[in-house]
Amino acid sequence: MTTPDTLSAWLDCLEHRNRRAIVLGLDRVRAVRSRLALDPLFPLITVGGTNGKGSTCAYLEAMLGAAGYRTGCYTSPHLLRYNERVRVAGEPASDADLCQAFAAVEAARGEIPLTYFEQGTLAAMWLFQRANPDVVVLEVGMGGRLDAVNAWDADCAVVTSVDLDHQQFLGDTREAIGFEKAGIFRPGRPAICGDAQPPASLIEHARDISAGLLRIGDGVHIEFGDTGWTCRVEDAVFPALPRLAMPGRHQYANAACAIAALACARRRLPVPVNAMRAGLGNARQPGRFQIVGQQPLRILDVAHNPHAAQALAGNLADLPPTGRIIAVFAMLADKDIEGVIAPLAARVSHWHAAGLEPPRGLPGPDLARRLRAMGCDATCHGRVSEAWQAACRQAGPADTIIAFGSFHTVAEAMAEMTGGKDTHG
Repeated sequence: MTTPDTLSAWLDCLEHRNRRAIVLGLDRVRAVRSRLALDPLFPLITVGGTNGKGSTCAYLEAMLGAAGYRTGCYTSPHLLRYNERVRVAGEPASDADLCQAFAAVEAARGEIPLTYFEQGTLAAMWLFQRANPDVVVLEVGMGGRLDAVNAWDADCAVVTSVDLDHQQFLGDTREAIGFEKAGIFRPGRPAICGDAQPPASLIEHARDISAGLLRIGDGVHIEFGDTGWTCRVEDAVFPALPRLAMPGRHQYANAACAIAALACARRRLPVPVNAMRAGLGNARQPGRFQIVGQQPLRILDVAHNPHAAQALAGNLADLPPTGRIIAVFAMLADKDIEGVIAPLAARVSHWHAAGLEPPRGLPGPDLARRLRAMGCDATCHGRVSEAWQAACRQAGPADTIIAFGSFHTVAEAMAEMTGGKDTHG
């Protein structure tokens, strides 16, 4: 093929070439990894889980950076620009570096087919190996056991939470999904779980491979006080931690997972508690109950499954009581739409339902119909931008607008606020 000469061209090429169904497995990635000799010497921390992966990666990146380490971080999906996915020392990779990485992977893969995510993961690792940071944090794309990120052995692995999502690929029970997520654990190496009641399959797998499992309430403890909070990881105590920059009660479990991972890695990557405090106080991740405006209060949240919707409902309940809550809502068709609506149905006064692009996006009329079937007051719009504009017109100064339902929903709302979507994928 003709080699693309821009990042946009590369992403278009990969998207159009990989419109086939997702096929999970590590053989393809491992084969291309071998051809590229991607065998890094820097420590790896892998983060999986149904929800909270991106936030936990942000806490790790911020605390390690505050301690003076040069970090690499790979997360997905992005919101406005693909470059967000690959960061070195906190800075997104340049278009030129990403193009060079994609070209290197393309030349090495030969006849081996790769999905969009697989090629992106290999490109990120190619960039990291060239940059040679002190430590790399990798976010799992989906599941864990057969995810492309799992082609590399983690020195420490974190599973933030286990709940229902991507059931068509991972199974339709927490037990099945827990086993898939536990696949990122490695024999004899630290394993962290932020779920206070993880499925037995995760605990049993960790025991079967002799991974050193620590979890919230069993080895990792959070204590709140008048002047802050304390995290205890076995015998290590990290006191006087600050209020987190990212709002939401659930964020403390994510932060504790990150602290536990650093506690387990402290011989190789010592992080002083003052650096932890600085990182926790500054870490941010766009689209996680992100407040983007006042009067009316405007919030963006990527919640797209029932577990995340329950957390979102809790965060909204914690807000000072003022006016109405108005939702800008769009989802992918293969998600548990009623399961996402249910925790918020009684709290939201009006829903502005919008369509997302096919083939995966659910059309606005279908979404509005399902909202009304659950007793919700809903208006239909063709696109998220139109729904956002309508919500802003409807809302008074004391009201709250919340845009949620998908990464795509948040990305389109962000683009509407910033004057247009970036062209980088």
